Amino acid sequence: MIKSMTGYGKAEAMLDGRKYAVEIRSLNHRYLEISLRLPGSLSSLETEIRRRVGERFSRGRIEVSVRVDTNGNMEEGRLELNLPLLKNYHDLLRRLKAEFQLSGDITLDHFTGFKDIFVPMEVDTDMELIAAQIGTVLDEAVRLLTEMRQKEGELLLVDLDEHIRRVEGCLNVIADRAPKCVQEYQRRLTERVRELTGGVDVDEIRLSQEVAIMADKSDVTEEIVRLASHISQFREMLKSGDAIGRKIDFLIQEMNREINTIGSKTGDLDISRNVIEIKSELGKLREQVQNIE
Repeated sequence: MIKSMTGYGKAEAMLDGRKYAVEIRSLNHRYLEISLRLPGSLSSLETEIRRRVGERFSRGRIEVSVRVDTNGNMEEGRLELNLPLLKNYHDLLRRLKAEFQLSGDITLDHFTGFKDIFVPMEVDTDMELIAAQIGTVLDEAVRLLTEMRQKEGELLLVDLDEHIRRVEGCLNVIADRAPKCVQEYQRRLTERVRELTGGVDVDEIRLSQEVAIMADKSDVTEEIVRLASHISQFREMLKSGDAIGRKIDFLIQEMNREINTIGSKTGDLDISRNVIEIKSELGKLREQVQNIE
C-alpha cells in the first residue's frame, strides 16, 4: 500500500526517572532528508538516531525532536562556568589594558559578550542505557508516524485511482476513434477531388496512395498500446508496498510523452479533446504523486 510523505508521530515514556519525549513530523521532499534536534548532552547519539530513522524511510523531510526531562538523575540543561576560558579572557583584557594604557576597570559586562563562557555541565551518565531508552521511544514515534502516513496514503490511492480511470476512459475513446479518422479522411478526400474535377472519375489507385500516406503519418496504434501498458504498470505500482513515488513520477513523464505524440499526429477534433483531457488528468496525477513516498 502506498504511503504519504506527510505525517506526525509523538511518543513519551518515563524510564528510570527520566521522561523521554520524541516528536517526528515528515514533509514532502524529493529525497530523504533528516533534521534532528537533540539536547547538547546527547549530541553523541546523533549518528545512531539518524541511522535508525533513515532505515525506516526512503523519501521525505523527516524532522525529529528529542527531549529529556529529569528528576535529578541527569543534570540535563544545567550549565557551569568555563573557568579556564574566563581566566584566559581576563588575562588578555589585562594585557590589552596595559599595552594601550587604557583607563577603567575590568567588569562583568566585559565578559558577557564572550562566547562559550557557559558550557553544559558534564555528568557521569550511562549513555548506552540512555541510547537504548531513547531508541524505544523513537520506535514508537516512528510507528505512529508511519501509521498516519499509511492512512493518508489510502486517501491518496482513492484519488489517484479516480484520475487514472479518467485517463483510461479517454484513451479508450481515442483508440475507438483513431481507425475511423482514416475512413473519414478518405471520404472527404474523394468528395473534394470530385468537386475539383467536376465529377470526373477519380483515380482510385492514386487516391489510395494518398490515403495510405495519411494513414501512416497519423497512425497512433503504437502510442495507444504503450500508454495502455503504462496505465497497467501504474496500477501495479499502486499495489506495491515499496517506496514508489519517484518511479511513478517517471512513469507519468512517459505517459505525457505518448499522449503528446498522439496529439501531434492527429488533427481530429474528438481525439484532440480527449488528448487535452488526458494531459489535464496527468497533471493532477503528477501533483498528487509528489506526496507519495
